[in-house]
Amino acid sequence: MSAVTLPSDRSDEDPTTRNFLRPFSELTDAVDADIAALYAERHVQGLRPRFAKVLIRLSRLGPLTVRQLAGEVGVTHSAMSQTLAELRRGGFVDSAPGADARTRVITLTAAGAEAVPLLEREWNATEDLLAELDAAVPYSLLQVVADLRALLEERSFLDRLREKLADTADTTDHP
Repeated sequence: MSAVTLPSDRSDEDPTTRNFLRPFSELTDAVDADIAALYAERHVQGLRPRFAKVLIRLSRLGPLTVRQLAGEVGVTHSAMSQTLAELRRGGFVDSAPGADARTRVITLTAAGAEAVPLLEREWNATEDLLAELDAAVPYSLLQVVADLRALLEERSFLDRLREKLADTADTTDHP
């Protein structure tokens, strides 16, 4: 295991210049950009990779309320509402009043249904490709994530963060 040496005093350093997870987010952004390029090559305009799961779940489960769809995809109701607004503008989904005035039922449009076969093929190809890439390196990303989760199950990130902040207590912190 490699040790990371951290400076003991960072009081003059802008903390936003440090971002430990940035390389990972840049990697996922690059993968998403390539998937978006594939969609454009296949003449699917206005569709972002993060929309694929929404459209695939709708095609598999049929009409769903915003809340149901948010649960299926694993995002908040608010995040799903924003995603659906973009998908509606792109012509991929439609909505209608639900059983009561507080709900909306989301359905695929013809354009949304037409995009799903490509999205499913791309999803499977992406998962296969990522597994191949993971197997090509001597340290599995999935194992790294599992190892980090195990450490955080032993002691939560919140507990570790509280301890770190206690070590660097500053009178300028506000409640």
